[in-house]
Amino acid sequence: MSAAATHRAVFISDVHLGSGNCHAAELAAFLGGLRTRRLYLVGDIVDLWWMAQRRAAWGADQHRVVEALHALARTGTELVYVPGNHDRPIRRFCGLAMPSMRVRRRCIHATADGRRLLVTHGDDYDAVTHFGGFQERFGDWLYERILAGNRVLNRLRRRLGLRYWSLADFLKSKSGAAERYIARFVQAGLDDARRRGLDGIVCGHIHRAALHEADGLVYANDGDWVESLTALAEEPDGSLVLLRHDGGELARIAARAAPSPALAKAA
Repeated sequence: MSAAATHRAVFISDVHLGSGNCHAAELAAFLGGLRTRRLYLVGDIVDLWWMAQRRAAWGADQHRVVEALHALARTGTELVYVPGNHDRPIRRFCGLAMPSMRVRRRCIHATADGRRLLVTHGDDYDAVTHFGGFQERFGDWLYERILAGNRVLNRLRRRLGLRYWSLADFLKSKSGAAERYIARFVQAGLDDARRRGLDGIVCGHIHRAALHEADGLVYANDGDWVESLTALAEEPDGSLVLLRHDGGELARIAARAAPSPALAKAA
């Protein structure tokens, strides 16, 4: 990412810092080149679940991520933390404004072109989207195995000079059950935004980056840093862009055109 690129807002989630699945080196590099007025941390930034049950994976790259966040705050970036299910204990601090960060259960982001977007991690929709029972427990176990394979594969790709590629995302795209789950999640998020009278939603949780419009609403999932290594950015004119960790563009929703002076006067 160009150091000169300045965004109006950036959204990242599902970092799972402290777990063995986090791509902390790539995230530290992304944050190091980031220039944004506001950074939303949309849940599961620190994986407290993992660290409570297993040995924390914490080294130089993880420290670089924390230092990059401090550096952004020192240079004027406003940090807004919306905790998820893996960092749920932080929700007890919701409503607090700390020196360099605000903590919110959920919030509304107003874009430069007038859209009002619900910002929430997305685990509130689990009751609608999850089946529960053995099927879900087996799915969680299988997903951990896939992520382990993803790490091994991409270590090999790096040695061969190849770009990062998500095995986990590829396998999910081939699974009918996974695609049906994602479709239920997307619909639940859009329904929530519609009930609140908003123009769309920004979320994470399901580790599937996406940016599109449906029924006049924006669905933006900023992805994660264990599979897709993506972030959502708002540009100064209100355009929304889904970014790869190297700054490449995956999807875009253009800013809404400003009404002409004649139309504005008539309205």
